[in-house]
Amino acid sequence: MSSIPSPSFNSFDIGPLSLNIYGLAIACGVIAAVWLFGKRLEERNAGTTDDASSIAVWAVIAGVIGARLYHVVTDWDRFTDNYAAIPKLWEGGLGIPGGLAAGIPVGLLLAKRKGISMSMAATCAAPAIPLAQAIGRLGNYFNQELYGKATDLPWALEIDDAHLLVGFASGTTFHPTFLYELLWSLALCGVLLWIDRKWRPGLGQLMAMYIAGYGLGRFWVEGLRIDRADELAGLRWNQWVAIAMVVGGSIALAVMRRNPILEEIDPFDDGDESVTTALDNGDLGDGGENPTADGEVVNDADNAAADTDDADPLDTDLEPAIADPDD
Repeated sequence: MSSIPSPSFNSFDIGPLSLNIYGLAIACGVIAAVWLFGKRLEERNAGTTDDASSIAVWAVIAGVIGARLYHVVTDWDRFTDNYAAIPKLWEGGLGIPGGLAAGIPVGLLLAKRKGISMSMAATCAAPAIPLAQAIGRLGNYFNQELYGKATDLPWALEIDDAHLLVGFASGTTFHPTFLYELLWSLALCGVLLWIDRKWRPGLGQLMAMYIAGYGLGRFWVEGLRIDRADELAGLRWNQWVAIAMVVGGSIALAVMRRNPILEEIDPFDDGDESVTTALDNGDLGDGGENPTADGEVVNDADNAAADTDDADPLDTDLEPAIADPDD
């Protein structure tokens, strides 16, 4: 590759309906995250896919509102004289930190109302969130926005003249920061799933790992971006937020590791269906029933009694075994 071309469109029409790809990418990310969240709830016998869907409805709404408000507040100059642009989500402008700050607490509270512990919900949702973020970042690609510094790397991103920032010549290529964050988020999702499967950390710890991991990736990706942003002490505002996520997530993880919330596991749920079935049917233990060769069901206790009654205490066939312990 010499560069990555940007798409010449960011929406498409289906009859009278016009679909914006930015919004479609976010919707697809949400669908994928809800699927993974529900699958993980069912694997742990903590909830169902229906629970995941109903939780996600309000958590996503809260997340979108929080993400938009975060973007508006941190880029207020863009909206000072244009309040009508605030609700125009399809034009881009969702701040992930704001979405996490609003969406995660709402989702955990809704899970608690459904009888799912917040720590369990956090564990099941942790890998699903970066999956949604990865898919959603495709929207930035189609909007040709949030790209990074100029570069001539083989994977540099082409930008149409209409979307070039002031001061850059036509044909300049840039770091595809949308792609960096997409790959980082996908990798984070995979690592969290691997950690959960291999080590099964205490409930809630995966969410702390996600927050710290996402903050770490966002810090270096944000450092490459050149879109206008407020700065403090030489760092972009989002970089300071990313640092807070790394520190906060790491502290939370350390605290939870010292006082882990252990997951309750059914001692008979080990994958041996024959044992579980036998227990359910009463086939194990005193008084169990077993079929005879002719189909008659005989109680184990009756069999034992019959064997005892039939035994002859003076049976000489038993004497050698009793008399000679070396036999």
